[in-house]
Amino acid sequence: MPLTVDKYALGPLQTNCYVVRLEPGAAECAVVDPGGDAADLRLELARLGTACAGILVTHGHFDHLGGVADLAEGTGAEVWMPEGERERLERYPEFAPVGAPGRAHAPEHLVNGGETFEVAGISFECLAVPGHSPAHVAFYSAGELFSGDLLFAGSVGRVDLPGSDWDTLLASVRMLAERLPPETVVHPGHGPETTLGVELARNPFLAELRAEAGSAGGQAADARREDRATSGDAGA
Repeated sequence: MPLTVDKYALGPLQTNCYVVRLEPGAAECAVVDPGGDAADLRLELARLGTACAGILVTHGHFDHLGGVADLAEGTGAEVWMPEGERERLERYPEFAPVGAPGRAHAPEHLVNGGETFEVAGISFECLAVPGHSPAHVAFYSAGELFSGDLLFAGSVGRVDLPGSDWDTLLASVRMLAERLPPETVVHPGHGPETTLGVELARNPFLAELRAEAGSAGGQAADARREDRATSGDAGA
């Protein structure tokens, strides 16, 4: 049964925040990347009839953190975020633009990728996907990937920011392509949902990966033809 996912664009950059429930009507939810006014978000949670049981943060850029402190302190929910970017939340005013909403907060759980944990009855796998930021992670559960600013519909995360790197980002997408099925639903930090298969096939920024896949496929076909010729089976 698929998860129930509601999306809200929050904060000055209208960053996607996701409310994730095991099923419609579930009493608890996980909230991914609350980047804006926590008061408005809590009203939405009340409208849905659900309570925040945990907050998942994909990376430490301010537009993904703006509502974390207020939501956590207002609901008692604990926070999971990348260990390598914890200072961006713990020292939020030093990293956020002047006037950006948000406050400092100490996350209760630090992740690096490879962890599995449960929030609101949902088992999440944490995947390390650096590139847009040095310690960026994504959260995967039941065919749904909350990718932060790694991968968008038709685009990818910026790599002109401190600590970002194009080759590292491409390696992270390559890892997802090898590990997750193409029908995986991608819930990005900005813009509409997509699927991993669609982006691998069409995303203009992933042409290098498609070329690699084509080259690998051609090499495999050559090897199969050579094997057939050696064994006397030289069919097409």
